[in-house]
Amino acid sequence: MMAFERERQRMVEEQIMGRGISDERVLKAMRTVPRHEFLPEAIRGNAYVDQALPLGEGQTMSQPYMVALMTELLKLSGTERVLEIGTGSGYQAAVLAELCEKVYTVERIKVLADKARATLDRLGYRSVALKVYDGTYGWKEMSPFDAIVVTAGAPHVPDALVEQLREGGRMVIPVGDRYGQRLIKMVKTAGGVITEQSVPCVFVPLIGNHGWKE
Repeated sequence: MMAFERERQRMVEEQIMGRGISDERVLKAMRTVPRHEFLPEAIRGNAYVDQALPLGEGQTMSQPYMVALMTELLKLSGTERVLEIGTGSGYQAAVLAELCEKVYTVERIKVLADKARATLDRLGYRSVALKVYDGTYGWKEMSPFDAIVVTAGAPHVPDALVEQLREGGRMVIPVGDRYGQRLIKMVKTAGGVITEQSVPCVFVPLIGNHGWKE
């Protein structure tokens, strides 16, 4: 366990701070959440390497830097209600839970959702609500959200997600084709949506009625 602790601190220093992530709250969350606990036993030894990792079911856990970057772009202060689309292992949800009041996360693959729920419960993340559903619809009954993060690549931004963002809210989503995307940050204002482009990235496709078809 001490080895994992040391690797986690090194991950934050080299992969995250070393690439310009400076939000102290985000850095603390990345130092705190035990990334290895969210991975299949066979690959836990790779938990803190600088790459995405396979979860099974054709899904991956995002590279640590990408988790930190997407989280920093949300500019969380601690009081927010955040929607995550694509629970995967539950790791990003745990990082968010360290930084906001309530996390709502949606996963379409039940076996992954069940594993994520068990891990989150075991580690004491009680402020995370999880639903098995088509994430491209969001979670309307719990909206509006202060922030939304989408952890799969979309062909376009689903209208339902924009609608579920409160005025002043932020959304971070990878948009592009199936083989490469660009991270987009959106801020919803009274006059419309302000969009900023961030880094190129590669995520698994966002499958759903308002995303890619299977």
